[in-house]
Formats: sequence, C-alpha cells, structure tokens
Amino acid sequence: MNILTCLKRVPETGAKIVLTDDNQEIDTTNLGFTMSPHEECAIEEAVQIVEGQGGTATVLTLGSEEATEQVRTGIAMQADEGVLLETDGSEWGPRNIAGAIADFVRQRMERGDGFDLLLFGNESADTGNYQVGVRVANELDLPCITSIKDLEVTDDGVVARREIPRGSEVYELDLPAVVAVKEGLNEPRYASMRARMQARRQEVKRVTPERRHERGLEKLSLQSPEDDDGETDILGDSPDAVPAIMDVLETDLEVL
Repeated sequence: MNILTCLKRVPETGAKIVLTDDNQEIDTTNLGFTMSPHEECAIEEAVQIVEGQGGTATVLTLGSEEATEQVRTGIAMQADEGVLLETDGSEWGPRNIAGAIADFVRQRMERGDGFDLLLFGNESADTGNYQVGVRVANELDLPCITSIKDLEVTDDGVVARREIPRGSEVYELDLPAVVAVKEGLNEPRYASMRARMQARRQEVKRVTPERRHERGLEKLSLQSPEDDDGETDILGDSPDAVPAIMDVLETDLEVL
C-alpha cells in the first residue's frame, strides 16, 4: 500500500497576522509556521496503514524551500519519504496546486511506483478553501470522499465514514482513491526531538512543478480583521461576588 499525504505550510494557529504595507501579502518576519491539524491526522493515518499492511508513506507539499520544515515534520512522524514541489514562494491558487500534484502523481504512475491512496486534510487552516483534494481527484479521474473521520482499508478498497446529524454515512471506494480527512480521525503521534533531528538528515526530493497560467479569481488586497478590544469586568474573588454575578446573568445576559 503506497500512500501519498499532501500538506500545506500555514501560519501558526492563533498567531497575530500582520500584512505588508501594500496589503498584498502576509508579513512573515515574526510568524511561525505549521501544518493543519487535519493533515497531521492524515499523516498519522498513512503511517498506521503502512505499519499494518506494508508499503510506503510519502508526504508532499508545494512551496518554497522553507516548506521543507513541514515535510520533515511529516518524516519525523515516521513517514518514509518527503517531496517538495518547489516554487519561488509566490501564491498558487487551488487549481494550479491541484494540477501540480496531479502531474506528480501521473509521473509516478508512469514509472510504475504510483500511489494506491491519496490523503488530504479536509481544508487548510488558513484559507479553508476545501478545493485541492477534490480538484486532484477530478484531474486524475479518481473516486473521492471528503469530511472523513473514520477510515478502514479492506482487501477491495477503503470504507470511509462521514459523520452526519444523528448518525453517519458509509462509503466504499475502490483504489486508487482520494480521501480528505478531518481532525479527530486519530491521535497524531508526537514527533520527538530525536525523530526531528533524524528527519533533518533525510533527503527531501525536489520537483519543479509547471504552473498553469489559467484565468481565475484575482486577488485585489488582503484585510486584517478588526482587533477585539473587549473589556473584562472582575466582579469579585470571593463568595461576596455571587449577587453581582446573578445580576449580570439575570439583567444583562437574560439567561436566568
């Protein structure tokens, strides 16, 4: 079972986002980066499947040289190999990203070491476009299922379960297939310092993708959300504060 897990380098969750003076890019001078929680679960699922059934787990991302940090994190989580679709760091839209990934998968198929399963995070933690996995499946004409929190590999393919109100939907897909997973699918393993140091010594394969100059949405500018300068009222630090709390609940919030 050869599995490809695709991830994206995104700003640290909860980090304060500062824009460049022209409002066209994020100022990354003091910004930390990570991968989306959904993708951590996708890597863990790939590693678990390979540990149980054999094969290889490959992690891939598209971006500049700095994105090797996230690829090496995937290797530290026990993925077998890492691939960087290396760009100059400029922004690529979902259509171009999906096209580059699909081209890479086709090349692997043509040389006889293709992938049985392609895993994606359901959506990235920054833009949340929900597009790349579906677009890759469309490019490669593969079955695709999204929003998955339970996945089982069988002799005939995979069984994927999607949560819905008061139950779940069950899908059976033949392989090869594309599956987009959500946080909660599993508990991702912690990449220890030793594993991270070992991952730094492992080669990350670099491929230069072809950018398709297709017309699409045009970015005009970025806008930062307004700061929430809400005030905090301390009503007390002893049982004497109970009457004031009750007054807030009854009068201000009207929940009693």
